[in-house]
Amino acid sequence: MGRAHSNAYHQVGRFFDLKRLPVAKLICGRNREALDQMASQWGWEETAVDWRAAIDRKDIDIVDIATPNGLHAEIALAAAQAGKIVLCEKPLAISLDEARKMAAAVAGRPNGVWFNYRRIPAVSFAKELIEEGRVGTPYHYRATYVNQSGADPKRRTGWKLERRLAGAGVIGDLLSHVADLALWLNAPIRQLCAMSHTFVEGREIEDAAAVLVRFSNGSMGTLEATKFGVGVQNRNTFEIHGSNGMLAYNMEDMNRLVYVDARVPKRMQGPAYLPVTGPDQPYAANFWRPGHPIGYEHTFIATLGDFLGALEQGTPFHADFEDGLRVQEVLDAVERSAASGAWVTL
Repeated sequence: MGRAHSNAYHQVGRFFDLKRLPVAKLICGRNREALDQMASQWGWEETAVDWRAAIDRKDIDIVDIATPNGLHAEIALAAAQAGKIVLCEKPLAISLDEARKMAAAVAGRPNGVWFNYRRIPAVSFAKELIEEGRVGTPYHYRATYVNQSGADPKRRTGWKLERRLAGAGVIGDLLSHVADLALWLNAPIRQLCAMSHTFVEGREIEDAAAVLVRFSNGSMGTLEATKFGVGVQNRNTFEIHGSNGMLAYNMEDMNRLVYVDARVPKRMQGPAYLPVTGPDQPYAANFWRPGHPIGYEHTFIATLGDFLGALEQGTPFHADFEDGLRVQEVLDAVERSAASGAWVTL
């Protein structure tokens, strides 16, 4: 994430028309050797082994948190107290209580959460089509985030395997993305029932989770995340079925959106595989000429570009800490339901 964010800070002015461009002033990390190499490679002016070095400096306006999850709250609260603009990686926190305190601390000031998958042009285009009524009344929303990153029983180290630093396993790491897109594309979640499982004995965190969902708009859904999807490197998908049609997306085919229009005669119905590379589609004016695909790094550039643009114009930016809090409420409900085996009402 440090590399992804650093690249965005250096590239954003090349793709977005902004009056003020960010300066990569100070990067903090715990390993001095790795930190110095990172700063040299990614163009940071200064380094520090303690994040507190950034808090009281008058020449630093934005504090961007890309640390292990367990440090998000402490850094965000200190930065907010110092009057900084705060950006934070997902999940916002390791507990609902922390997330509430963080959202309250930044209230009234610009802030943002790096739910970068909202800025995939095909996903943004899906949002536009939904708002145009092309799906109609939603019936089903199903989504998965599957990879095989946890399926190595020999892997015993790393902060993502420690509950005190990660807060959770796949629920915080992958299901947070799934939940954010479900809330953004479909509707608030009213009830859910979840199960989770740890495949490697002795691990502190869960390796997989599956959730049944009732949304506030009357639709029903399933959300699933696993790091034991052997054979899959990084598959992030959603499907929405409604009275007027269907939308489907798979990040493994990043620049394509599938759409079915149920309003045309049945003999004409079938999937349209829409290449979302412009023109007249999200971010077509920012990146390459129509027909030229973008990649993972552009989602961070677009997130930062939209944030800085909103900052200049004094308009709201999403996803913000309130959006992150809504996701945290879902993650908290998933953990409680998985522990009890019961439906949880949000």
